[in-house]
Amino acid sequence: MLNWANQFGICCFLDSNQYHFKHSQYECIAGVDAITGIIATTGTALQQLQAFQQLHKGWLFGHLAYDLKNEIENLESNKPDFCQFPDLYFFLPRYVLLLNKTHCNIYCASALEATAVFEAINNITIATAVKTTAPLIIKSRFSRQEYLHTVNAVKQHIARGDCYELNFCQEFYAEGAAIEPVEIFNRLNTASPNPFAAFYKIEKKYLLCASPERYLKKQVSNILSQPIKGTGRRNTANAAADELSKQQLLQSPKERAENVMVVDIVRNDLSKVCETGSVRVDELFGLYSFPQVHQMISTVTGQLLPNTSFVDIIRASFPMGSMTGAPKKRAMELIELFEKTHRGIYSGAVGYISPDGDFDFNVVIRSIVYNKDNQYLSYQVGSGITHYCDAANEYEECLLKAAAIEKILLQ
Repeated sequence: MLNWANQFGICCFLDSNQYHFKHSQYECIAGVDAITGIIATTGTALQQLQAFQQLHKGWLFGHLAYDLKNEIENLESNKPDFCQFPDLYFFLPRYVLLLNKTHCNIYCASALEATAVFEAINNITIATAVKTTAPLIIKSRFSRQEYLHTVNAVKQHIARGDCYELNFCQEFYAEGAAIEPVEIFNRLNTASPNPFAAFYKIEKKYLLCASPERYLKKQVSNILSQPIKGTGRRNTANAAADELSKQQLLQSPKERAENVMVVDIVRNDLSKVCETGSVRVDELFGLYSFPQVHQMISTVTGQLLPNTSFVDIIRASFPMGSMTGAPKKRAMELIELFEKTHRGIYSGAVGYISPDGDFDFNVVIRSIVYNKDNQYLSYQVGSGITHYCDAANEYEECLLKAAAIEKILLQ
């Protein structure tokens, strides 16, 4: 399906990697080729999206970039943007493919065309892996010393009461990068199969995403968010050590405090668009193991108020608290002050809206962003900074998250 979809200029391929979590719906879903689409810049982007959604009642696929924050709050962004993803893009696909354990549904213009698509997918020749034409030279925007100095500066703001937690990110990048996106995505998805993986292509711009985190899912009047805060290193070669790492994560006062903070943010956000008293924490400190790391995930749900639109929900909850900090607005101001790179689609969301208005969106983390036109490749990693955190430990956590991606790129 992915190789077939990649033939088109626009596609969005979402893979659950057979994680059969309680709220999973599809093994894989893809929107391919754009009948029409909307590309918008922060300012009136959400207003334009609402009009587009009212006009087109079918499946919609697309993304919300981090800098939509400037439209939701009185904020600005002045960092350099080398990847150049739009602030918002959604498209009405010519083909929608829904895959589960036993069959694949194909939605398009006719049954005859659906049969042709199915045959084309089954008969496609899988391209041989293409090596990069030149070795990638990966650089970081922060030296270790700069990172430690910046984290300690953030902690001074926390001590003053400006915020009490901040998600601070650093970028790793390569210039003159010539990669084969499908091959890199397959490597990434094989090494780190996660439940919210995405291969997303807008002409010459690519997102190769191995996200473990859901931003928001709506089903009828139910809304659900599953923020992640808390990361522990895996040790798959030693079961006892791996179990110890898991228990240390679960019992860590710092990680539990961060998780509670982001759960409170999500509860507050959802309460703006949910029935009074309906927002609740279904699972707190859920521990989930992935190939590279253990993660602490909580689940927050609520019952939406009648006639609440997709854009209403986004205005209430975006960007997601796990990627900002608390309080959100002040945290985002400090992010703009201390980070060196435009986040763009990173820490935004990619997903779909169904014809009946249900939707599911991930959090764009553990991702490679690639602009084929200017041959710029980027991946960002972050961690939650609190008053009690140790700057050196936070740096090591970032390197742990970055190492999995670097290994994929350099193999």
